[in-house]
Amino acid sequence: MLIAFNKPFDVICKFRPEPGRRTLADYIDVPRVYPAGRLDTDSEGLLLLTDDGALQARIAEPRHKLPKVYWAQVEGVPTDDALRALRAGVDLGEFTTQPAEARRIDEPACLWPRDPPIRYRAKIPTSWLELAIREGRNRQVRRMTARVGFPTLRLVRAAIGRIRVEDVPVGQWREIDAASPWSP
Repeated sequence: MLIAFNKPFDVICKFRPEPGRRTLADYIDVPRVYPAGRLDTDSEGLLLLTDDGALQARIAEPRHKLPKVYWAQVEGVPTDDALRALRAGVDLGEFTTQPAEARRIDEPACLWPRDPPIRYRAKIPTSWLELAIREGRNRQVRRMTARVGFPTLRLVRAAIGRIRVEDVPVGQWREIDAASPWSP
């Protein structure tokens, strides 16, 4: 079984209860499924869950080269130099990221309102980037954009392989074909 879930902001990526906090159990009542990878509590968007350990590893492990696409709302308007740095790989101290696909985009039309909204600052414009990475270290996209001078304010995972978040309303899930991340 493979489930695509559109995780809202401030939902913890685990099923075990957390007093006063929302977890996956508040949205998904399917026994014995587990996330294939993580999505930070302050990030939103596509999360895949499965009851198949081999499939879970195939989706989550970087060695399988399954791209993960993110939409990042950042402070400021990234320069061409910043985009080149993201595309080349960013030195984050303990490691250098693999090269990412990175481009400026308009705010995605299918994007839902975030609750609560990001902080608004009248004198600092925001813009959107689309980044595709094949690894997924702790807070990697946020660290990458900050390192090149454009901190992330909102982060949405838009796709894993060929599965796209726009196919699932926020806070909802649906079962999908286990071949979906790889099939055309």
